[in-house]
Amino acid sequence: MRVHLGSDHAGLDLKDHLVSWLTDHGYEPVDHGPFVYDAVDDYPVFCLRAAEGVAADQAQGLDSLGVVIGGSGNGEQIAANKVIGVRSALAWSEETAVLAREHNDANVVSVGGRLHSLEDMTRFVEIFLATPFSGEERHSRRIAQLSSYETTRVLPPLPDSAQSGPAGA
Repeated sequence: MRVHLGSDHAGLDLKDHLVSWLTDHGYEPVDHGPFVYDAVDDYPVFCLRAAEGVAADQAQGLDSLGVVIGGSGNGEQIAANKVIGVRSALAWSEETAVLAREHNDANVVSVGGRLHSLEDMTRFVEIFLATPFSGEERHSRRIAQLSSYETTRVLPPLPDSAQSGPAGA
């Protein structure tokens, strides 16, 4: 599996560690930078490229996921989610890493380099990469709604129970 990586200065050490870890565990890392420490670098430069790499690979039918890393992971997740076809999830525990894949079929995981130990973040990434999408109908339906909105900008229809507004109104 190919794994695209992007970070900012706060995620540089983890990204560099993950490149080696991924190689040692049979993955094909694609490092989109940064490659040197710059305290004022801009995460969108690197995270958008990593997300674009995942989207392009998946559009070609390749087995590919992504990892974006920053101080908190929030901005990096936002950046990755701007790329059409990307579903990026912020993982802050083993459970959130599992659920990102099982329920949301996330194809990019975001982690906060200043919030967890190197060992914990590596574990979150390991779990994310190893966990398959459940394929359950309810999760597939929800992802389809998001994908449709992403391309059409048409909101999904409200369920019948929401048509009349709050009860007693």
